Amino acid sequence: MNILNVNDLNVYYGGIHAIKNISFQIKKGEIVSLIGANGAGKTSTLHAVSGLIPIKSGEISLNGINVTNIEAHKLVSQGMAHVPEGRRIFTQLTVLENLEMGAFTRHNKDEIKESMNEMFNLFPRLSERKKQLAGTMSGGEQQMLAMARALMSRPSLLLLDEPSMGLAPLLVQEIFKIIERINKEQEVTILLVEQNANMALSIADRGYVLETGQIILEGTGKELITNPEIKKAYLGG
Repeated sequence: MNILNVNDLNVYYGGIHAIKNISFQIKKGEIVSLIGANGAGKTSTLHAVSGLIPIKSGEISLNGINVTNIEAHKLVSQGMAHVPEGRRIFTQLTVLENLEMGAFTRHNKDEIKESMNEMFNLFPRLSERKKQLAGTMSGGEQQMLAMARALMSRPSLLLLDEPSMGLAPLLVQEIFKIIERINKEQEVTILLVEQNANMALSIADRGYVLETGQIILEGTGKELITNPEIKKAYLGG
């Protein structure tokens, strides 16, 4: 079953046609990566899907429900969570307070506590820093917090925008291992936008390649990572 269907999506910024008639699907349980050069339209696609920018035409459905142009905060209770580029954590709040903010759509305190414990199990570093102000943590820890905060809403679909940005290679590997665990252990479907095409495709079930607002290629992660054109353009091969 498809958890997300995007059909004939068009997005404009003023007179600029940023996303041109793109269509893609994500099945329940998949990790799907969107790759492409800077300015290809990856982040715009995520923003359109998660209701952060209006779409000119096309249709987006989540779990079989039409959510086209629904306000972003209402999509959270429909099962979608978005970890934006640049993390956007609440820097003046503690780790614990950030996680509580992530659960704003939920009301059962026992279940929220259970989710907190799951997050501390998934991200042990956060457990050690519960009372620390989020703004004083390292970039890698802030990325972990942004992901944990999003998971506190118990999403069925998690959108991740450039989770490796600005992180040291070892941390990037750690973050990607956690993304795989979120997918398998938390049973969360993932749509991943990432400049690091090699890492993104290595964990993806399927991928789509965006170029100037259009999907030019799709395939399994394995197919794309071994495709000579993709290697040359995005993998430094």
